[in-house]
Amino acid sequence: MNVAGVNGLEYAYTFKCPMYDDLKIIYYPDPRLRKVSEPVTRFDENLARLASRMFELMREEQGVGLAAPQVGINLRMFVMNHDGKPENDRIIVNPQLLDAEGNETSEEGCLSLPDIRAQIDRAAKLVLRAQDVTGRPIEEKAEGFIARIWQHETDHLNGILLLDRMGFTRQNGGT
Repeated sequence: MNVAGVNGLEYAYTFKCPMYDDLKIIYYPDPRLRKVSEPVTRFDENLARLASRMFELMREEQGVGLAAPQVGINLRMFVMNHDGKPENDRIIVNPQLLDAEGNETSEEGCLSLPDIRAQIDRAAKLVLRAQDVTGRPIEEKAEGFIARIWQHETDHLNGILLLDRMGFTRQNGGT
């Protein structure tokens, strides 16, 4: 068993949990991707185990973020790692995005829409107010790629998909 610190919490990072062994990434048009997620109210070992399994799935698909709805779990939580270094693993629970500034367009993909990539407009800078996996408050400012991940994954928690951020022409195969 490996132990990793995430958001200041040490917990078993690579372990098998029968509850989550069969968890898989779900794909559009699965209707669970369109549900608005429920706030997390229990911060316990099961939440940490869910996050651990989500990190495994995210890494298997070489992603940078994965939201609980993408594995069929209707909770306001996502995991992320912007650069692949284990020390930058983050678990974000009950996020709120505030004080958006500027605009930036960049290419995005999605693990639930594996064959689609598109230029998406997002806020360039913003503040994240959330909790970690233990329920402790988090408040951070970010810009660029990290801010983009926060926005993309929070969209999933609100039932919003990359397709919704694309223009009509791009959705229909145009440029």
